[in-house]
Amino acid sequence: MDKLVIEGGVALKGPIRVSGAKNAALPILLACLLPEGQVNLTNVPRLRDIHTTLKLLDILGCETSFDGNNVTSIVKDLKVEAPYDLVKTMRASVLCLGPLLALKCEAKVALPGGCAIGARPVDLHLSAFEKMGAEFDLESGYIHGRCNKLKGAHINFDFPTVGGTENVLMAAALADGDSIIENAAREPEVEDLANFLIACGAKITGHGTSVIQVEGVSSLKGCDYKVMPDRIEAGTYMVAAAMTDGELLIQDCPYEELDAVVYKLREMGVWVEEKKDGVLVRRNGELVGVDITTQPFPGFPTDMQAQLMTLMCLAKGAGTIEEKIFENRFMHVQELLRMGANIKLKGRTAMVRGVSGLTGAPVMASDLRASASLVVAALAASGRTDVQRIYHLDRGYERLEEKLCGVGAKVWREKE
Repeated sequence: MDKLVIEGGVALKGPIRVSGAKNAALPILLACLLPEGQVNLTNVPRLRDIHTTLKLLDILGCETSFDGNNVTSIVKDLKVEAPYDLVKTMRASVLCLGPLLALKCEAKVALPGGCAIGARPVDLHLSAFEKMGAEFDLESGYIHGRCNKLKGAHINFDFPTVGGTENVLMAAALADGDSIIENAAREPEVEDLANFLIACGAKITGHGTSVIQVEGVSSLKGCDYKVMPDRIEAGTYMVAAAMTDGELLIQDCPYEELDAVVYKLREMGVWVEEKKDGVLVRRNGELVGVDITTQPFPGFPTDMQAQLMTLMCLAKGAGTIEEKIFENRFMHVQELLRMGANIKLKGRTAMVRGVSGLTGAPVMASDLRASASLVVAALAASGRTDVQRIYHLDRGYERLEEKLCGVGAKVWREKE
């Protein structure tokens, strides 16, 4: 098992490029089950979850190749079972339910795994598919769904679930009749999936809003498509620039999709400026604490909560962070306390009081974004920090240590 070793205290300076978005690439890859003919994807990040998804596609009968950041895919002989050995490591695997029900009228998918940050039940997915004519049984840890033919339906989610919206969107593309998805997730990654499906011939309108209309078609065709850049990776680099009192030019930055993050960074005293060749980020004087509440898009993203908390550890005064998406997403707090942070938890709210500096220490990552927050903290801390269990980090950040070393960081990978 690997760990990252970081010698902190170096101001990061220079250009740093953002990779393709993991949270957009995963559903798009699983949507490759739907079209007839070859799909050619570009800007696909080389990540652990991507390799897991490609293995799952191969098992499901989809022939794939991964060269550089390009994926080609073509369905050969579609199977209906997603085995536990793959699904247990990655929650996004449940997104094969929609395509399999739409194409084969049957799907057998193991209950999903992933980061241990909350319940994230699939009930909303299943109830939506039931409205489209599917029936489900739970058999030995597997969700077994069957239908005659999925029918278009009016789906109104109780909560704007990203995975649920994506799953239904893929199924509705090939369902009989029209579907309306109300209280749909508005995240840019959902919109990217819709744009991919449209490129394959789907008839979708309203994506990017809370009401999506889908007119089912009889078939989809292969296409060429470029995955959007990763807004969470870009946001993490923004925090790293401010944390180390450096200056980064973030290239391929999805600036418009980061409105809520940029707003809070500016409120804290960070200079963020969109330029022709990227987004320039540096401190704009003294950092100050702010109050943050995580919300579904276009609100402040839960995936940036840990990174902003880390930045607030060095800000003047105090601020609060209320986590309203996941009930178990403060596991990084105990590790930040080991580095000298001043954070108090009460339920789903963290009170952060700024300190003069952080100190390097051995820390352990508990999930993907917690990993990123500990790396950012280590970049600014005095002395050496060992970030253990970075397999979480490898699920969401492509070549992170290489990119950070390119802007001056002292970071390397070692075996634990």
